[in-house]
Amino acid sequence: MKAAGSDPIIQARDLTIGYGDTVVLRDVTFDVRRGEIFVILGGSGCGKSTLLKHLIGLYPPMSGEVLIEGENLVAARGAQRRSILKRIGVSYQSGALFGSMTIAENVRLPLEEYTSLPDEAMELMAWMKLRLVGLESSRAKLPSELSGGMQKRAAIARAMALDPAVVFLDEPSAGLDPVTSADLDALILRLNQTVGTTFVIVTHELPSIYAVADRVIMLDKQRQGIIAEGDPADLRDHSTEPFVRRFFHREAGEVPA
Repeated sequence: MKAAGSDPIIQARDLTIGYGDTVVLRDVTFDVRRGEIFVILGGSGCGKSTLLKHLIGLYPPMSGEVLIEGENLVAARGAQRRSILKRIGVSYQSGALFGSMTIAENVRLPLEEYTSLPDEAMELMAWMKLRLVGLESSRAKLPSELSGGMQKRAAIARAMALDPAVVFLDEPSAGLDPVTSADLDALILRLNQTVGTTFVIVTHELPSIYAVADRVIMLDKQRQGIIAEGDPADLRDHSTEPFVRRFFHREAGEVPA
């Protein structure tokens, strides 16, 4: 494990989230350190993707704060909120690429929305981001012309278009075969190590967790919160929480409803 920065880039403080009157997670507090690969995991329905959507400001929490580089995303409005959102990139589980646009046009979208760069500069930036993920030769192709793994890479390139401080990945390995998934893990590690991007990843894929995670938090549906935090190998070998041990050892058992 590499040494991540000691200063937190994301701070979740007493975060209670859910939909309507239904609480999914209650009073959740944790930090994401600058430069680390931080993984959110847990059983089905525990609130992993719901937490991610609140961390990126897609939904407001019932209570609590989300600080991005010290600024409160929950309370921010107008230009301040726009400034905070420019510092994060997101790649959704499906990739969410626009099918009628080429890969390069997809990567250009954040640049068109958040910058006033001339066309030539945006074209160059899009090419550079696609080169980072090994897709510069596919820049004129439509998403439908790419494999599933290539679409995931293109979505990561778009998430990195504005050189964000942190990139959120929602189930990046979903639907990929083991070899393609391992290649994607290697890409995430390379981007983290060479560009210095902080990654927050939602996944339940054990090979990916062991391959990339510096630190994880595990959510529990029944207790509506975090039941474990730390290095995944250490949790696998030393956790006293029964569900944590079953999760990392892929053991059958009574899973909380």
